Amino acid sequence: MNADFRATGQTGILIAGSGIPIDAVVADFIAGAAEMLSPEALADHWDVVEGQGSIFHPSYAGVSLGLLHGTQPDVIVLCHEVGRETVLGLEGYPTPALEEAMELHLTLARRTNSRVRCAGVSLNTSRVKNDSDARALLQTYAKQLRLPVADPLRPGPELDRLVTECLEGGG
Repeated sequence: MNADFRATGQTGILIAGSGIPIDAVVADFIAGAAEMLSPEALADHWDVVEGQGSIFHPSYAGVSLGLLHGTQPDVIVLCHEVGRETVLGLEGYPTPALEEAMELHLTLARRTNSRVRCAGVSLNTSRVKNDSDARALLQTYAKQLRLPVADPLRPGPELDRLVTECLEGGG
């Protein structure tokens, strides 16, 4: 697979050896910096862009929207943590349902790429200690959303389905 990891935060930059610390970019230029980070590529090339914050978090939404518009993604994967009921650090702001999150992200992403699609969900199940309970939860969400749902830290057929959906659109 011809792919590059495009880091947008300090930790990602340490891992990849390059990138743009997007939270250090003046707000008016975030989308442009993100576009520079992931230039147009050949059809067989993938840029995997590290996300930042949340479109639903009042403190980070601007950065998230700039990344979404600037990278003009063809495919998105939503990330969510099981058990997180409010946005981090702001207890009065509940996290949205995954369906609402998917709908809003796709609506906003279509401003710069009308063909964008959601391949599925990366679900952090670290709060679920029992592996079989975590896998059952992945299956429940997958059935509910009609998309692959996987925890990358619990490799298995769920992760294989999510990767396949990203790369091939499931078919």
